[in-house]
Amino acid sequence: MSQSNDTNAYWSANVRLILISLAIWALVSFGFGIILRPLLAGIAVGGTDLGFWFAQQGSIIVFLILIFFYAWRMNKLDREHGVDEE
Repeated sequence: MSQSNDTNAYWSANVRLILISLAIWALVSFGFGIILRPLLAGIAVGGTDLGFWFAQQGSIIVFLILIFFYAWRMNKLDREHGVDEE
């Protein structure tokens, strides 16, 4: 029974991390780059408006940050649940 609870806790934390990462990715790429772009048009960043910057550069940078954060957090989660690579 304990093994099943540990497995469920591990996968629950894993799925929660994936959903949070996907929500951040969707907010940045679709939200800031497409849907909220007219609201961000008045803010200048690097010679262009913030909405265009998020659509062209910001979403890529945030995506790369999410990749490294996910890898770091999964390594920590693996160690906590005893399934890490030694």
